[in-house]
Amino acid sequence: MRKTWFIAGAAGGLGRHLVGTALAAGHDVLAADIDADGLAALTPAALTGGSAATGRLVTTALDLTDRRTVDRAVREAVTVFGGLDVVINSAGYRGVGSVEDMPEEEWRRTIDTNLYGTIHLVRAALPVLRPRRSGHLVQISTIGGRRAQPGLAAYQTAAWAVGGFFEILARELAPLGIHATVLEPGGIRTAWAERALPTEGWQAEYEPTVGRFARTYRRNPDVRRGDPAKIAEAVLRLTAAPDPPARLLLGSDAVWLAPRIAAARAAEDATWHDLSLSTDHDGLPDFADTEVARMVRPDQPQPPYTHNDRTPS
Repeated sequence: MRKTWFIAGAAGGLGRHLVGTALAAGHDVLAADIDADGLAALTPAALTGGSAATGRLVTTALDLTDRRTVDRAVREAVTVFGGLDVVINSAGYRGVGSVEDMPEEEWRRTIDTNLYGTIHLVRAALPVLRPRRSGHLVQISTIGGRRAQPGLAAYQTAAWAVGGFFEILARELAPLGIHATVLEPGGIRTAWAERALPTEGWQAEYEPTVGRFARTYRRNPDVRRGDPAKIAEAVLRLTAAPDPPARLLLGSDAVWLAPRIAAARAAEDATWHDLSLSTDHDGLPDFADTEVARMVRPDQPQPPYTHNDRTPS
């Protein structure tokens, strides 16, 4: 079935592959990016290897940190194509440095682009998708949204927030027939990922952590294992699935890391289990037997909350 795709961060890297894959599959695409020169180079012939693409392509300027330009771009997609079906954010920015030494403007640029840009696009798209009771929101994030890598504090802080945002979004939208998925790839072999990291800019005390990461990443091809063309094909399959996940790992590195991260966190929780339980008021029932526990269980759909519509924090 022919669909309308909106792809932010479309001018290069994975975004460019996503545009070509969608066009080749016969979908219409509004490709948006802050990079005007990159957008100008997007043509169906160039993106699909000269094959006869049946999808239509429109490009538009987009600054995800500016909610007004996001709203305008979404309206343009609706005007040109009549609606939206798949909304993908592949845009991102990565600052590197220690928490203490990274300049304030780097923190703000990273959070504004990676977190608030994501929120802006979702909030602009939902008024289009909600009345139709269909659609799929897809966020390209990173396995770093589960990790804690010294040197990437700003980038991974945004990724952790985006992961939680999309899990909440998926649960809010499920009754409306709208899907939301955050993709968590490992390293991808794109120009963005291969851009040289700085090897200075932090104090000497951070060399064993931040400095070691920057030097190792800089010279090691194993941190860029993912094939963007294959990832684009995986996204195509994902958006055709009737019951997509809220989170999807991509790449052998992400698949290897995820259970080890979860196991380490579970082990730490178990070590401090008794101290954690010691802070409740006396005489309370087992939390597992409460109405709130039945509501917030992450392994089951949320039942209706009936007690005066109060929501736990």
